[in-house]
Parts: sequence; C-alpha cells; structure tokens
Amino acid sequence: MDIILYDETNRLSPASEKLITDILEFAAKRLDIESDAELSVTVVDNERIQAINKEYRDKDYATDVISFAMEDDTDVEWMIQLDDALDMPRVLGDLFVSIDKTEEQAEEYGHSFERELGFLIVHGLLHLNGYDHMTEAEEKEMFTLQEDILKEYGLER
Repeated sequence: MDIILYDETNRLSPASEKLITDILEFAAKRLDIESDAELSVTVVDNERIQAINKEYRDKDYATDVISFAMEDDTDVEWMIQLDDALDMPRVLGDLFVSIDKTEEQAEEYGHSFERELGFLIVHGLLHLNGYDHMTEAEEKEMFTLQEDILKEYGLER
C-alpha cells in the first residue's frame, strides 16, 4: 500500500510513524485491499482538526479522527473496475488524526499512546472502506473487526 504520511505537528516519533504504516499495511492485508492502493494520513493538533470538523462536518469541536473516502457505497465496485481498466491504483482517501486527542484518550482509557494511535488509524481505514457505526448492527460489525485487527497485530488494551 502506498501511504503518504504528513506530520503537521512535528510530534510523531519515528516509532509512531512506523506504527502507522505497519498497522495500515497489516489491516489492508486483513481486509484484502489491493497492494497498490493509496491513502494519506495527516497528523494534526486539536485546533486544526476542529477547523476541519467545522468546515466539512459542521461540527465545531475537536475530534480524534476524520476520514475522507474517495469512494462511497454506491460506486466502490465501479471505481475498482475503472481503476483496473485504466491500470491505476485505487485511491482510498485521506485520514486526519489529532495527536492531542490521541494523547488525551490514551490517558483517559488507561492504555498506551501506541494502542490509541493504532485504534484511530484502523478506525479511519475501516471508514475509508465503507464501514460505519450509525446503527447498532453496523457498530457491532465495525468494532468487532477493528478489535480483531488490533488484537491480531498485537495492540491490545
């Protein structure tokens, strides 16, 4: 998978950068995502993610992760077929992760920064691949898969 990582905060350690790319590649294999698929991850602070959340989701507060999928449920198969026909990689979309929220939530939930970062990255990747948690059934499916991936990777609570 082609992962473009931006750290607008300059606060990610090399180990955290490696965790992001490693867990994305691990989860992509688990989800059978094409090996040449592309996505970007941008690490931001609370102020920046709040501005993004307000502008694109009309919610004026800092959140932990925002996913901007390039595909929606109606055109996933069509886009994959088009990408294959044109011999182009599948572009999944963009993730924005708040490093501040990652730190806050790790402390709040009593686990490591790495566990929370991995959780948010996998959560965002699942959203980019059509998973959601708007209904109880969707939430159960998404969160079970998310926990399975984290456990198989070795990031347990």
